[in-house]
Amino acid sequence: MITRNPSLTEQVMANIKERIADDGFEDGRIPPETELANDLGVSRTTIRDALSRLEHEGRIYRRQGAGTFVNEQGLQIRSRLEEIWSYEQVLEDHGYTPSVRVLAETTVTPDPETVKALLLDDDDTVLMLEKLFLEDEEPVILTINLIPSKIFTDTDDTEAEMPPVYEFLERHANRTLSYYLSEIIPVALDKKLAAKLGVAPGTLAISFDEIGFDQNNEPVVRATSYFRDDLLRFRLMRRRAGA
Repeated sequence: MITRNPSLTEQVMANIKERIADDGFEDGRIPPETELANDLGVSRTTIRDALSRLEHEGRIYRRQGAGTFVNEQGLQIRSRLEEIWSYEQVLEDHGYTPSVRVLAETTVTPDPETVKALLLDDDDTVLMLEKLFLEDEEPVILTINLIPSKIFTDTDDTEAEMPPVYEFLERHANRTLSYYLSEIIPVALDKKLAAKLGVAPGTLAISFDEIGFDQNNEPVVRATSYFRDDLLRFRLMRRRAGA
């Protein structure tokens, strides 16, 4: 039976996703809305909303006159670029067993581009959090987060195992990370970055350059991430406008 916290639609989506992952639908066919509603103890409207969102994500598809089915092609999308996720989860979704190494946690003077992006004053500082995500000691992702020092609400020592930045902001700055404005940039890794990722200088990589905004639409983090292109690939499903 589905309970009411968090939202019913999210719970139904999670339930269906789990059943899809466990091959729980015979021949990949999703049961009718009425049957799902009875099984989960929710309304057909909730089921309809959940299925619509899953269809938009590409996890299921509808065939007129035949029903609703699991979209095997959509299941190849392991990490959805429009969502905020932890990189530990990204690696797990790609079949890795991740570990995290904190490379730096220090207060620094921001560069002019960061000052502009985070709406800082000239004398403001930022906390730099640098982490390396690994699979069996093999570096896969390098992240650098710059957070304005002035937004922190406590001065407690942070955890030895640094949590995802959205959790870090909630614990230490009382800010909720609502969304990122992101640019996806191909880069040739310089000597310093290449050494941290265990590749040769000049190796091509994918980089995310992002500004994170809080619940008040204020910029609270500048994040730069570098991905080993030989170990991690992203896929997305593109649709016709209005489809």
